[in-house]
Amino acid sequence: MTAAHEVAGTHPLSEAVAAAVVEVGGLLRAWRPDASARSGVWEGDQFKARADAMAHQALSERLGRIDGRIPVISEEDPESLLGERPPRYWLIDPIDGTASYVHGFPGYVTQAALVTGGRPEVAGVFAPETGTLYTAVRGRGARRDGRPLPSRGAAPPGWGVLTDNTPEPAGIARRVHEHFGYGAYLESGSIALKLCLVADGSAHLFVKDVPVRDWDVAAPALVLEEAGGLVTRLDGAPFGYGGTYEHTGLVGGADPATCRAVVRWLAS
Repeated sequence: MTAAHEVAGTHPLSEAVAAAVVEVGGLLRAWRPDASARSGVWEGDQFKARADAMAHQALSERLGRIDGRIPVISEEDPESLLGERPPRYWLIDPIDGTASYVHGFPGYVTQAALVTGGRPEVAGVFAPETGTLYTAVRGRGARRDGRPLPSRGAAPPGWGVLTDNTPEPAGIARRVHEHFGYGAYLESGSIALKLCLVADGSAHLFVKDVPVRDWDVAAPALVLEEAGGLVTRLDGAPFGYGGTYEHTGLVGGADPATCRAVVRWLAS
């Protein structure tokens, strides 16, 4: 049995979502040596590589074959972001961590979440360079490569590993690191990958104060929450997956009490 079929819980779409992100992850690795796939343009503060559009097409096609009645909302399809959100849809980020992808680092993923009634229901996050697959079904647990992710228990502020995407803590991560006294730090790439590392116990807390979008968060947040953790906006409010797609920052922790303590400190 392949990792793509060793998914969390039982859900009619879970195995297919896992297979889709694994297949697209394989394509991303195959395309990566091609300089044209890594080329692109800046759109505001984001670099859009040709591979972003290629992965969007590949992932959308696969999800469409699963159930053509479920629309796809994607960072790479501006028209899909217009109007009210449908009651049930795929929310995808074909490459989360484009900078890592373009510059030769392993910290990128491809991911998809099925959102129903404003809440992620099924999630698949695949890290192609390590071949690591994270899956989750709401209420039925999360897995890494088919193995259940157990709840990690209490991780008080300052205990464990803080993660971010710089070689050393910087910005808000440095403030958290110094204030709470974290002795260990893990550099990682994309937002989704960092949340999944918190879910599997490689790290324990991730804090960001830059704009984040729903497609960055939906799939890995379900993985982390099904592993007993918590993801909130920087102000402590939950991600509602309705209205605007952009929010300022997030706090993701293995221990929900630690998340709330960090939010309270940031607000003080």
